[in-house]
Amino acid sequence: MQLVIGRVARAHGVHGDVSIDVRTDDPDRRFAVGSSLATEPSERGPLKVVMSRWHSGRLLVSFAGLTDRTAAEALQGTMLVVDVDEAERFNDPNEFYDHHLIGLRACTPDAIEIGVVDDVLHLPAQDVLAIKRLDGVEILVPFVAELVPSVDLDAGTVTVEPVPGLLDPDVDERE
Repeated sequence: MQLVIGRVARAHGVHGDVSIDVRTDDPDRRFAVGSSLATEPSERGPLKVVMSRWHSGRLLVSFAGLTDRTAAEALQGTMLVVDVDEAERFNDPNEFYDHHLIGLRACTPDAIEIGVVDDVLHLPAQDVLAIKRLDGVEILVPFVAELVPSVDLDAGTVTVEPVPGLLDPDVDERE
């Protein structure tokens, strides 16, 4: 399975470096010197990392063959992907790949089924689970410990706290 680990944001400087919008929890490993990254669209790659460093909170990367700003600008918007074994899991029990979460049954702590995790959104403030309720309505649940206290991959469930207005956003709490 291919996992998106970043997107080329824009050129940086005149020597072919690019800044990366990071979409992985392990950028130092994924963008290590010597790494070969597939691309979407595929005709722009593969790209081999020859340098990566952090600068002012942004990841800057140089790829083999990109030696000037024009070449770097041509990569803007390119998605960077790696092959990942679907069974691979993080060592940290609180970290998950999106494909592990999508399809999990969402339940309350009382085991009342809410629906199914349909997508994982990576927003600037935090990750959000898009859950399709049993009635087909999509709800968005911030993927934080206070609202999602547990994920059990083996059982195929994610526990969601039934905070008023979260699971049924159409209900007016003031009533």
